Amino acid sequence: MLRLSGIQHFVFCPRQWALIHLEQAWIDNNLTMEGSLLHDRVDNPATRETNGSDIITLRGFRLVSENLGLSGIADAVEIKPFRSAPKGKAALLRSKLYSAMPVEYKRGRRKISDCDRIQTAAQAMILEEILGISIDTAAIFYWQERHREYINISTKLREDVRYISSMMHQIDSTHIIPSAEKKSACRSCSMVDLCMPDISRKSADKYLKESLTE
Repeated sequence: MLRLSGIQHFVFCPRQWALIHLEQAWIDNNLTMEGSLLHDRVDNPATRETNGSDIITLRGFRLVSENLGLSGIADAVEIKPFRSAPKGKAALLRSKLYSAMPVEYKRGRRKISDCDRIQTAAQAMILEEILGISIDTAAIFYWQERHREYINISTKLREDVRYISSMMHQIDSTHIIPSAEKKSACRSCSMVDLCMPDISRKSADKYLKESLTE
């Protein structure tokens, strides 16, 4: 099993994903630390909310997919019984007369890239596999906007999830780290100094000797 959260990293940058998930390398910056603190507030699995409605919000929901070879945790899953659904949790789950929608929490704003949407679509696909129901909608809550983006779990998103997960497993099997490619997005990446260290003022031999003796 590979980590479900890695899909977002892989879409953002395959090299970043490989450094984090294969090399076990990680460097925090203010953006990643803020994101971790915000997730601590929503990932408590003991929390069960109804918010005065019939929707039950499950937090820290464990996800495992044999089909995709991915595992992780959904920030939140909203369960809404249909009108004809029986009362009681056990009877409700047996009946499958309910809808389920994963809700992913992100610290920033909506992105042009589909990285957040693909990660959330993967959560929906895994929930379908676990629960045996169809899911056509998911949501992403952006803290800076204080707003949800609802996404349709389209055929295109599903194909992207399957393709990316297969690429992740392929690179994992070879353990060959993708080459660096400098892009504008590198400025916001906490891994940039580790990924592409500035050695312009010293030889590669000197840089390696200094790094290995620290």
